[in-house]
Amino acid sequence: MPSRKGFALVTSLILLAVLMALLTAYFTLSQIENTSTRSTADQTAGFYAAEAGLNLRAEELRARFLGYNRPSGTAPGATNPCTGSNQGSGDFACRTYTVGGRRVVTYVVEQAGNPQSVRIPPGELYQNLNAQEYRYSVFSRAIGPQNRPEAILEMVFKSRLVPMFQFAAFYNKDLEILPGPSMELAGPVHSNGDLYLDAGTGLSIRGQVTTAGQLFHGRKNKNECAGRPVSVIDPANLRPLPVCSGRTLIPQNALSSWNGMIQTGVDPVTVPSPEELDPQAGKTYWDKADLRLGLDLSGTLPTVRVYQASGLPDASLTAALNLCPGGIGGKAVGYTATFPNRRESRTRGQDIRIKMLEVDMQALLNCIHLQGLLGLGKGLDDSSEGGLVFHLTVFGPNSSGINDYGVRIRNAAKLEATASSAPAIRGLTVITDQALYVQGDYNATNKKPAALIADSLNLLSNAWNSANELSMSPQGTNQPVASDTAVYAAFLGGTDKTGNVEGAAGQDRDNYNGGLENYPRFHENWNGKTLTYRGSFVSLGEPRHVNGRWDRQVYTPPNRDWGFDTDFNDAARLPPLSPRFVYLRQERFIRQFEQ
Repeated sequence: MPSRKGFALVTSLILLAVLMALLTAYFTLSQIENTSTRSTADQTAGFYAAEAGLNLRAEELRARFLGYNRPSGTAPGATNPCTGSNQGSGDFACRTYTVGGRRVVTYVVEQAGNPQSVRIPPGELYQNLNAQEYRYSVFSRAIGPQNRPEAILEMVFKSRLVPMFQFAAFYNKDLEILPGPSMELAGPVHSNGDLYLDAGTGLSIRGQVTTAGQLFHGRKNKNECAGRPVSVIDPANLRPLPVCSGRTLIPQNALSSWNGMIQTGVDPVTVPSPEELDPQAGKTYWDKADLRLGLDLSGTLPTVRVYQASGLPDASLTAALNLCPGGIGGKAVGYTATFPNRRESRTRGQDIRIKMLEVDMQALLNCIHLQGLLGLGKGLDDSSEGGLVFHLTVFGPNSSGINDYGVRIRNAAKLEATASSAPAIRGLTVITDQALYVQGDYNATNKKPAALIADSLNLLSNAWNSANELSMSPQGTNQPVASDTAVYAAFLGGTDKTGNVEGAAGQDRDNYNGGLENYPRFHENWNGKTLTYRGSFVSLGEPRHVNGRWDRQVYTPPNRDWGFDTDFNDAARLPPLSPRFVYLRQERFIRQFEQ
């Protein structure tokens, strides 16, 4: 019996030891598993935090490119970056964010050889367009609660700057192309909103079509579709969109037959804001202009002055300007308040007369050559921005809001000076933050790279007679008769919202904005007359200083001989200071598992 009891005791002790070993192993494994789970969770959270850091720095770099800026500075050294004094500088310096309770340290390295002039390869978004391409590496390190690196990431990406005047039409909003007569667009089309295509007779687009929103065959203002052929290149042949009876949504999975030439739901691209047109220091177009003219309405008499980049008048250059003869009351520039704009009538029969800065373009070019208006030794053949850049504006009590101000250009059929020994200009971009009126042919002879950038764009024919403006009635009963006119220049201006709302919420609410076919505003009876236009249509938003709806104006539309200016496919033939959009293309994504 004692031996059996001893055996039982020994057995119990062995079993107890085994049980304790099993329990110890269980707790050890549980601890390892919990530690592993926590470590995995920390690494996952750190990865996403570090990835957020990459995206934040990349977006900051993209934003720097707006307004013709370029990131600058120095990256930290490769050994122990972002420690001690090794912080770098400017846009490439070390920067710390807090993401999800983690400290994320980032910095940027610029690749050698920036920038490169490239043509975007076939098959890619915005294929065949010219771009300036910059390459960067962004590094991001997530530091966890225990002050240990949880994730170390690197992203190599390209920042591409694409001139918008390479598009037949580029809208930073909904775009509606609904022509009555046949229309052919020989260049790319892009919308940062929804795109509506329809035609009374036929519409052909011989370029890539991209939209950040949805594609509809039919109208926005009504649930209608004319059912006429609307075709897009595929890229070998024109291929019609599916037949429609009412407004029809065309999803991306129905567009494979176009081989990438129609893409919907693309990322919206970053564009300059309309405020960049404002006449003040720090705004791109004002700062970079070669000549700044302003009509000042604040005094007893309206006065035209030359302005410095600081915003102050330049008395000596203004005196020189006043010596220049021309067709505006004997001067190169002047003031009128006779133009009747029926579209801007707020009530029926209201007589709206536009307070105009008037410019005789040929006389102004002569004046620049003879009086040295550009200063700093610049001449008409200046090439600092690819050619000449003029900013024309109106300073008055309502300049920043809805108003009855405008700038009119005339005598600009040939963009050159007639003065002896005057050099030829390389190109000309005219900018105003107010409404722009172009009277007669523009750049139609000996064509130069040219652009007209304004709050809104109004075209007057060669037959417009300024002397008869005062006799015109606000009701439009004596509508002037137009004559054939030609304009060769890229357009950038504001356009109205159909239904007063962008996107699907604006559908079926009438209040049509006129579509691309009514982008320029008309004021005459163009019946049987032809407007010949070669250029590019760009709209970055609504007009900020005029609010007259399309259906208020009094006019008869012209025969539209309109087309994309294919010269803009050559980067050397783009207008001076062409506006650009920016988009990023990721090249490599690298995760380092060991520091």
